[in-house]
Amino acid sequence: MVILKNPLKFRNKDNDMSNVPESSIVEDMKMYAVARIYLDNFPHLKAYWPMLGRQNAQLSLSFGVNDIDGTIDDTTKIYSMAGSEEQNPSMTTTELVTLIKQAKREPVERDTLYNEIRNYSKPDAKETEVIPIYN
Repeated sequence: MVILKNPLKFRNKDNDMSNVPESSIVEDMKMYAVARIYLDNFPHLKAYWPMLGRQNAQLSLSFGVNDIDGTIDDTTKIYSMAGSEEQNPSMTTTELVTLIKQAKREPVERDTLYNEIRNYSKPDAKETEVIPIYN
């Protein structure tokens, strides 16, 4: 299985390319949509929410993305330094499930090989408190 992982948004803060303008969110969503059309043989198109921000990652689910990266590691510091939307990225499972459900999509937790671990839309999935994700 091939996964198109994280077509990352260019950020121009604090680097040698700070004179190059960043793409707009409209251009970003077009990129995801075109990727979905032309790379239709890729079963998964992933968006990296710390780079896009929560609302834009949620929006990307309507433009061909079917996977929101939920795991955060040390590489996040690099993106924060470059000016990503989420300067201190942290999202609980409940918040991520809520974000996906608000976009009218099915939240499914998967392992590294995309085997289903838990489907949060199924009635037997014990739902934790659904909380608003925006202040």
